[in-house]
Amino acid sequence: MAKQKYYVVWEGKVPGIYKTWAECQAQTNGYPQARFKAYESEAEAKAAMSRGWKASFALANGSGGAAGASAAGRSGSAGSSGTSRGASKGGAQVAADLDSISVDVGSRGNPGIVEYKGVDTRTGQVIFQHPPIAKGTNNLGEFLAIVHGLAYLKQQGSSKTIYSDSVTAISWVRKKAVATNLPRDGSTKEIWTLVDRALAWLHNNSYSNKIIKWDTKAWGEIKADYGRK
Repeated sequence: MAKQKYYVVWEGKVPGIYKTWAECQAQTNGYPQARFKAYESEAEAKAAMSRGWKASFALANGSGGAAGASAAGRSGSAGSSGTSRGASKGGAQVAADLDSISVDVGSRGNPGIVEYKGVDTRTGQVIFQHPPIAKGTNNLGEFLAIVHGLAYLKQQGSSKTIYSDSVTAISWVRKKAVATNLPRDGSTKEIWTLVDRALAWLHNNSYSNKIIKWDTKAWGEIKADYGRK
């Protein structure tokens, strides 16, 4: 029989101490910057509630972790709503920002056929997509998806966040440069034309949108996933 856990919700719809993960989720899913954590005993939970989340997470980090795992860590998912720059910050487990765009690439081979799309993170509705490109790489496809998202949001006058599960592509966007071994030849002309256009856009435009790494371990597959793994 599983041991009873106590879930402290410092910042949520109704802050308090809850005895089930489902109750904790109900208070934190969809709540911006939700702060919550699981404890092994009611006494620990009450003490943590009184300390506040900042002191509690600082204590956990300093002692190698508080008793019990974070609620989201226990479940394997931070849920599908809320706001965050990542799965955890200062020991706090928070959820993804649903008022955002998520992008991903679909490929057949690497190098191989590449396509990408951007979707509404909340609903999964496709906002934009590019048809299959004859030959490219996953990273170049991810890069194009992010820049396409930035250009789209700029056109809309939107400051929404963009999520990508590619660390490499995010790095390329920030550096305004790509580093790939894909040769420039007749078979790759299509994708290189798109990449050069994307690089030119980055050098000629500014944006305030956050580009954040999607935490697959905490939140599950990115909403734009093609399901080809």
